Amino acid sequence: MSIDITVLDPIADADEWNRYVERSDGTNPFSRAEAVRLQAADTDTTPHLLAGFKGQEAVGIFPVFEYAKGPITGAFSPAPRAWSCYLGPSALNVDKLKQRKADRRIQRFLEGCFEWIDREIAPQYSKFVVAEFEDVRPFVWNEYDVEPGYTYVVDLEGSEQELLDRFSSDARNNVRNADPDAYVVEEGDNDDVERIVDQVAARYESQGRSFQLNPEFARAVHRELPDGAIRPYVCRVDGEFVGGILVVESQTTRYRWQGGVKPDTDVDLPINDLLDWHVMRDGLEAGLDRYDLVGAGVPSINRYKAKFNPRLETNYTITAGSFGLDLLIDRYRKLR
Repeated sequence: MSIDITVLDPIADADEWNRYVERSDGTNPFSRAEAVRLQAADTDTTPHLLAGFKGQEAVGIFPVFEYAKGPITGAFSPAPRAWSCYLGPSALNVDKLKQRKADRRIQRFLEGCFEWIDREIAPQYSKFVVAEFEDVRPFVWNEYDVEPGYTYVVDLEGSEQELLDRFSSDARNNVRNADPDAYVVEEGDNDDVERIVDQVAARYESQGRSFQLNPEFARAVHRELPDGAIRPYVCRVDGEFVGGILVVESQTTRYRWQGGVKPDTDVDLPINDLLDWHVMRDGLEAGLDRYDLVGAGVPSINRYKAKFNPRLETNYTITAGSFGLDLLIDRYRKLR
């Protein structure tokens, strides 16, 4: 039986789509219909929720964002310059299949999505960022360029003490020796979401780098996604905000989405070590499996992330079409 591709509506079919998101191991809160709508509005794109079915059984989902400005058309997942976590396709109901059948089902699902994208969007350029979806061979077989990327992941296992003991000696000492009366690390509110984004933007600006995450978009996903999907962890000293990390939480994983930049303060505290420790400790207590530090490609930042004894995982940037169009699309977004 073939795989049929159906396009669900981000509003009318939101509940159905979100059920598939919740049943797939390879999704995160940015896959939800609410987040897809917000990403589309923020990036001036059109969302398409592609769902694959074998008969009545859902076999995969693939949120795709259509970009169309003048002569330029593009297909993206996540949306272009959305600064969201990974997106791309996710499989459902393949765990109990033998490998050969699972491979064939995933291949047919993706090829059905490719056919729909080519027919309905006809993109000059496509870009998908895929994680927790291991079989990217169908992209290669369909002449997409697949480039590996890397991230660090800390396994949240064992006791709290065992987790801390796996850190490097300086990270352990930073956590253990910090005066608990000198600071508070807590989950903040919607205003703290903007404080974290503003702090990251200031850090990028000081380095002469571009940062396009809209604080209102970050506020909106915190406000509209289910409770706990976006967690703004903040560190306060004498009641004042000194640093923070925006954490995205799926059913199994916490993602270090934004924040954790070097704070512009004279406070003599290892603020980011304390923030990351509280994020991991609370995730362990909540029964989550992993803390994805989101990125392992910048040597100067890697030295910090490696203190937590993570393991290296692979994700993929998948592209097709005219080289350089993503930069032109970026310029359109800046002008907008």
